Amino acid sequence: MKKLMLGNEAVARGAYEAGVTVASAYPGTPSTEITEYIAKYDDIYAEWAPNEKVALEVTIGASFGGARAVCAMKHVGLNVAADPLFTASYTGVNGGLVICVADDPGMHSSQNEQDSRNYALAAKVPMLEPSDSQECKDYIKKALEMSEQFDTPVILRLTTRISHSSSIVELDDREIIPLKPYKKDFGKNVMMPAMARKRHVEVEERMKKLALYAEETELNKIIWGNTDIGVITSGISYQYSREAFGDASYLKLGMVYPFPENLIKEFASRVKTLYVIEELDPFIETFLKKIGISCIGKEKLPVVGEYSAALIREKLLGTDSISGKEKQDDVPARPPVLCPGCPHRGVFYTLKKNRLTVLGDIGCYTLGALPPLESMDTCVCMGASIGMAHGIEKARGSEFARKTVAVIGDSTFIHSGITGLIDIVYNKGTSTVIIVDNTTTGMTGHQDNPCTGKTLKGETTRQVDLVKLCHAIGIERVRVCDPYDLDEFDRAVREETGVNEPSVIIAQRPCALLKSVKYGGSVRVNTDLCRYCKVCMRLGCPAIVDTGEEIKINDALCVGCDLCINVCKFNAFEKAGDSNA
Repeated sequence: MKKLMLGNEAVARGAYEAGVTVASAYPGTPSTEITEYIAKYDDIYAEWAPNEKVALEVTIGASFGGARAVCAMKHVGLNVAADPLFTASYTGVNGGLVICVADDPGMHSSQNEQDSRNYALAAKVPMLEPSDSQECKDYIKKALEMSEQFDTPVILRLTTRISHSSSIVELDDREIIPLKPYKKDFGKNVMMPAMARKRHVEVEERMKKLALYAEETELNKIIWGNTDIGVITSGISYQYSREAFGDASYLKLGMVYPFPENLIKEFASRVKTLYVIEELDPFIETFLKKIGISCIGKEKLPVVGEYSAALIREKLLGTDSISGKEKQDDVPARPPVLCPGCPHRGVFYTLKKNRLTVLGDIGCYTLGALPPLESMDTCVCMGASIGMAHGIEKARGSEFARKTVAVIGDSTFIHSGITGLIDIVYNKGTSTVIIVDNTTTGMTGHQDNPCTGKTLKGETTRQVDLVKLCHAIGIERVRVCDPYDLDEFDRAVREETGVNEPSVIIAQRPCALLKSVKYGGSVRVNTDLCRYCKVCMRLGCPAIVDTGEEIKINDALCVGCDLCINVCKFNAFEKAGDSNA
């Protein structure tokens, strides 16, 4: 049976067919759908973990317990999971263990453009990289086999275009993999210095064996064509290269680390001009130059952004489109904005009104940095806002802190914000933290989290009580507000930033896109009352349109959240009636 599948869906199918029984992840674009699709298979226990470090630790535990296990994350999530990854490289595995990591060249939904191949090198673990959906399915199965054969975690590297592109996949039945026996072995699994020194020797020996394996595996293959041009490439760059060069010769690396040195030398010796085509870092190119092979790579190709067949043609062949003659018309920019009815809009409107310094975080609310709200000053990584607010207070004093807040989402707070809040309490800080609780993990597509009371599979579970959690940490001043009650929320912000002790405001209103949220129909502008003061435009709501002569409402976008009604001092906004709901 064949089926059209997203790359992420194919990874999930491969995990199912390979007998995986435990999967854990934290949602992060472009990796999220891997675990969502895995959760559809009842044979696999699947969960959302509070963060990527916990997700990897769960799957390491499952592996030690004899099960095949998979965890998934985006590239910056691997930073969070790096601590257990590096040590799991030393301990090795029992059941097969694969870490699926989705990089984001072009930063479609990320704060940086790091190249996860460097983690394979640094952690000394093998990495595979598929170039279409069929390979996504096949490679994770191969990765699980390799994991058990070589006693190592294996990283499966995806990129946005592979994760979110569809191609035909041939389906197979699920393989029944019995649990491997659990064996108590502190010399292998307890990484105290004396044991870790011995395990490091084993890791180095393993890498030698993997290098030999790389020479022989069908994952690395040569496709001979015109030998005037040879291309060494991998992943989505292979697809771009085939489209750009056509009947050239290719060394396609499905196993991107460790490298097949002899295979590379053989290929390089038989082609006239050798190109290395890879997005982001010169990972393959650096190895070629290390072993003395001349090639054309990053001196002509960029180290930033996504590639395309057109870009490769332009940079390497001197043409700049598929036809070689015509340039593609520029596509108008479509900047992201907070959705109509977004509960975060009231938060940032109030913060800007009060001219506060706002230490921001990762999530939908990061868009509060953009015009016209322009009320977020920083965004570094998950959970950073709280620690940064504390740091800026210690650098500039408590008076500066009176005009400073940290803003963080409910899911991000659980992910890595709690420890920052503990730091504020423990080290006598006075920062105000605003938890924007929209009852979901919004930007990655409405995943549940420990604050929603639902598991990945929709089962009812215990719900984290943010108020009790903050009190338990030592925060005495905790208040819950509706950010669309602008007067009350403004009063809360002024009062909490004015006290000389730490405080938490929980801005609680559900995401407008949740199926459970029902607003009362769209609004309209009463032109007789409108003074054209444009205060409503400061909300940044895409449903409110300034024509240059008057303010109008786009009925196709308006959800009827009524924030504009709350803002307007002239009562110019009114309900349009249930017929437009």
